[in-house]
Amino acid sequence: MRITYQYRLRLTQKQIDTFEHWLELCRRQYNYRLAERFNWWEQNRCDVNRCSIVCCSIAPLKDQPNRWSQQKDLANTKALFPEYKELPLHTLQNVIARVDKTYTRWLIGDKNGKKSGRPRFKGKGRYRSLTFPDPIKPEHIQDKFIQLPKIGKVKAILHRPIPDDFKIKTATITRKADGWYIGLSLEDMTVPSLKTDAIPTPDNTVGIDMGLKFFLVTSDGEEVAIPQYYRKSQKRLKRLQRQLSRKQKGSKRRALAVKRVAKLHQKVANQRRDFHYKTALWLLSKGYKFIAYEHLNIIGLARSRRSRLAKSILDAGWGQFLAIASLKAANAGGAGLPQNSHKSTIECSDCGQDVPKTLADRWHNCQCGASYDRDHNAARNIKHRAVGHRVL
Repeated sequence: MRITYQYRLRLTQKQIDTFEHWLELCRRQYNYRLAERFNWWEQNRCDVNRCSIVCCSIAPLKDQPNRWSQQKDLANTKALFPEYKELPLHTLQNVIARVDKTYTRWLIGDKNGKKSGRPRFKGKGRYRSLTFPDPIKPEHIQDKFIQLPKIGKVKAILHRPIPDDFKIKTATITRKADGWYIGLSLEDMTVPSLKTDAIPTPDNTVGIDMGLKFFLVTSDGEEVAIPQYYRKSQKRLKRLQRQLSRKQKGSKRRALAVKRVAKLHQKVANQRRDFHYKTALWLLSKGYKFIAYEHLNIIGLARSRRSRLAKSILDAGWGQFLAIASLKAANAGGAGLPQNSHKSTIECSDCGQDVPKTLADRWHNCQCGASYDRDHNAARNIKHRAVGHRVL
């Protein structure tokens, strides 16, 4: 079992300057190693996969840079640029591992075959985290201080204790708009990955329908109001962005204005994430193990040119909530069950007959006598599909 605890840091000015310097060195190394891969790809890609045996004019292909060859080349980097000797070696190796991961997902894809976009170079201030892959021993944590390689003790606000049976595998220092944080990745080998032999049944499964009138409506008819944190902060955000636009580029006041805008965006993100976690735990507190939901193309809905609801969709954060709900359900011995959304609103959840509706029709009335709210009817259909019955 592996979890991550995040704590806020109270750093001295000297430690902040050191971390800022290390982040800049890692950013340069990231861009250099990514450029190496791009150069090889541009110079050696070719649609011709064979040629004549007697052809001698083609130059031999250069060795393709990979994670291990680039890590081996770090010795040359330290010889040419002595400032890189200040950084822990494994932190530099993690930079190359990030390059390898993003480059591979662009050309090959992840384990599910899904490809990402072309990697971009990191601009100034865009590299925000340092990873220490070496395990941290229990004696390295004393009171409120955590011992890190080549930096010494850093003060952290340990608002919750670290379990005794867990080992600290890695530590990640992250710079955010409101300060510095450390994330400790904890692992306990005595606790296996949670797996369940249970199957979805009408008693242990709940269907939810995501929407913009309500954040979600359950198959039991319970409704959760949508908070709209971003829209509530728009007035203040507009004022801060107006102040930012009036500042001279490169000035200290502009930097402070940028920080104020970033803090507000982070506050909205923290509020939304907290709401998602509480809503997911509320669903599981009802005794359900399986959460069935519509499998929607959320990014496609938000990016549609004809959609006037893009801001509201992104403000609701459906994707983040469904990921959190699925994770919490898995930890509780269940799972998140994505279902086909085809005709989930039109189909009657009692008799299965199609009842056409427009977007303005908010109530479901069927000839069989069923009368439900539009979203309630959809949530019931999603639950029926998850348990293997179109209509119960």
